[in-house]
Formats: sequence, C-alpha cells, structure tokens
Amino acid sequence: MTQTSLSAKSDSFNFSALVKDVKVALIIQLTGLLLIYLVKVFLARWMGKTEYGIYEYVISWSLLLAIPAGLGFPRTVLRLISEYRVKQDWGRLGGIIRGSLLLTILNSILLCLVSTGLILLLNHYHSFAYAKPLLIGIWLVPLQALVQLFLETARAMKDVTLAYAPSLVIWPILLLSGGLFFWQRNHALRSITTIEMAMVMLAIALSFQLWLLWGKLNTEVEQTTPIYNYREWISIALVLLLQAGFKEILNQTDIVMVGSVIGAEEAGIYSAAVKTAEWVAFSLQTVNIVVAPVFTTLYVQGDRQELQNLVSKVTVWMFWSSLAVAAILIIFAQPVMRLFGSDFVVAHWQLKILVLGQLVNALCGSVGFLLIMTGHQNKAVFIYGYAALSNIVLNGVLIPIFGSIGAAIATSLTMAMWNVWLSFLVIKHLGIYPSVFYSFFRRKGDRALDSSSGNNSSN
Repeated sequence: MTQTSLSAKSDSFNFSALVKDVKVALIIQLTGLLLIYLVKVFLARWMGKTEYGIYEYVISWSLLLAIPAGLGFPRTVLRLISEYRVKQDWGRLGGIIRGSLLLTILNSILLCLVSTGLILLLNHYHSFAYAKPLLIGIWLVPLQALVQLFLETARAMKDVTLAYAPSLVIWPILLLSGGLFFWQRNHALRSITTIEMAMVMLAIALSFQLWLLWGKLNTEVEQTTPIYNYREWISIALVLLLQAGFKEILNQTDIVMVGSVIGAEEAGIYSAAVKTAEWVAFSLQTVNIVVAPVFTTLYVQGDRQELQNLVSKVTVWMFWSSLAVAAILIIFAQPVMRLFGSDFVVAHWQLKILVLGQLVNALCGSVGFLLIMTGHQNKAVFIYGYAALSNIVLNGVLIPIFGSIGAAIATSLTMAMWNVWLSFLVIKHLGIYPSVFYSFFRRKGDRALDSSSGNNSSN
C-alpha cells in the first residue's frame, strides 16, 4: 500500500459532503433494488412457482450460512477501519483487511465441506427434494461471505459506488442476461441451472470488485508493516457474528420454515411478498450506507451533540419516504404482487402485514448501527438473540395455524420488538434519541424556545 496517508481532518464530519454521498447511495440502491426486483420477477415467470421456490430456498440457506462463514468480520472491518482512519493507525488497518480476507476464505471452505457432508448423510437416510440443489448451492456460501466483507471494507473506505455496485448492479445484470439466454434457448429455466449461473456471475462480479478495492487501498493508505491484532478483532467479531446471525435468522427463518412446513410453492409466493415489503426500509438502508462510518468518526472525536444532530436529520429523511412507500404498497398490494404472476396475488395480505413490520424498522432509525459503530455491540447481542428465538418460536406456532400469513405476523412482531428495544438501549448508553418522534418534538420545542428568546430580547 503506497502513497499519502489520510489526515484526521479529511475524516471529520462534513454534512454537505454527506448529503452528496447519500444522493450517490440513493441512485445505486434504487438502481440495484430495481434490478434485483426485476430479476426476481422474471425468474419467477421463467421458472414457475415450484422451481422458483426451490431456488429461493437455496439462496436463503446460502445467505443464512454466509453469516457464520464471515465470522462477524464484515461489521468488524466497517467499525475498525473507520476508527483506524481517524487515529491514522495504518498498520492495524492493513492487518485487518488482509487477516479478515484470509480467515473468511478458510472458514467458508471449511463450512461448505462440513455442510456438504451433512446434506449427503441426511439424504442417504431420508431422501428429500432439496438435496441436489443444496449440494450445488452450498458453494454460494463463500461468495456470499465475500460479498459482505468487500462491501463493508469499501464502505469503511468511504467509497459507496465500489461497495454496492458489484453486488447490486453488476451481478443482477449478469444474472438477468444469463437467465434470458437459457430461457430463450430451452424455453424453460430449472432451479439447478439458475443456482449454477448465479455462482458464476457472482464470482465474476466479486473478482472485479476485489481488483478495484485493492487498487484503492494501495492508493489511499500509507504503506507500513501490517499489524495483526487477532485477539482483539476476534473478540469483537464473535459478538458481531452473533448479532448478524440473529438478525439474519429474523430475515430468513420465515422463508425457510414456510418452505419446510408448507412446501416450495408457498415459499416462492411468500418470498415475493417479503422482498416487496423490503422497499419500505429502502431509505433506511440507503442512509445507513453513508452515515454508519460517520457515527464512529463523531463518537471517537467525542462530538455527541453533532452525533445527535446527524441522527435527528437522517431519521426525518427516513420517515417520510418510508411512510410513502408503505402507503403505496398497502393500497396497491394486489396489483404489485400480480407483477410476479397471477399465482402470487394470494400473498397480498402477507405483504401488508410485512410492510407494517418494516415501517416500525424504518421509524426507529439506525439503532443497530449506532450501537455497533460506537463499540456497544455487547449490550445489544442479547436483544438480537431473544428476537431471533422469539421469531423461530412464533413461526413454529403460527405457520401450522395460519400458513404463510402466520409467518408474516411472526416476522413483523419480532422485527418491531427488537427495533423498539434497541432504541431504548441507544438512549441509555449513548444519550442519543434515535426515534423520529424525538426529532419532531425537539423541533417544536426549539421553535418555541426561539420564539421565547425573541420576545425576551425585544423586551
């Protein structure tokens, strides 16, 4: 790694620069989510609900297993690289980038080998329909783990385009092009073919991202001997691994359990509702892309007032856009679900319920990142664990009774629970009020105070 180091001043908070970054992130996120949504719509039409359900089932498992494969390093590098940049600790910065990459690759391969053995063993004693797709799709896990590691490394280096464009733009375009090719050639698209194609296309996108990321690191970070502080990193990473695992359980358990209890067809239909409801949290995800590293910068610099101002401003941004998207999806739930095909319209109630859960997620703001990026991850892990366990239990109880509607109820309830709980934790340990309601009441109070001050000065 060569050339000049970054000064602490270059990492200081600049709100106008942050607004520009948010605009860039908005464009990339919007383009990426539209592309991913189009991919899901076309794959559902080309594959049919059964084959599409198998594909989504395998993808859900790959995303779930990518969490332990990453060992918690994605969020760890996001926090520590941001901290090392402020402190100009280039040795540890270079060390964590190299060390996290090596450990992620080794652990991912080991996990895939163990998982392959378990799938073969289970299929030997009790044959099941998902065995062959899972044997192939399990090797998506190392790629999914690297997606998150490269993404968070680029975010910490404050390059939003490099962080998100490969996985949100390049990969969906390649996957859509490949799917169209096979569909026109065979007039059908099988789940195994799509899984294999997804692996190849993702590998291409990641190779391109790694090449650009390494060039950026060589240009912007001062050359020095890497320092490998594995004990400290792993102690942080394991807690963040638990957090990420619990959160991913919340995100994937409903699809997996619907597929396991009801079947692949219902999993495919329900998955379409889940992915559609995620549009409500679009602004939250977009703003977090940019502001998460800034949380660390302001916290390390001890500027709590500026941190509160930042949180209040971005929470208001999230509120209005999330509310608008939620209203549209609830009102036009049936036409939206019909985009996937006529068989998917039955999931309009699932969509409405999931939208309500996502709305609470958006209204609570960046509570998870506030705790992680300020070093309070240990205090939040219990809440994530309790929410994940509650989600599994509720899904297990409600799915047999209400079907996939029960899965939507369980997921929305637990999502609301952990967001509200984390909000209280942020207030207690950081003295920061993350909710949009605080921003509204504070603004009213500020206006009243300004008016009172004006009257006193005139007297």
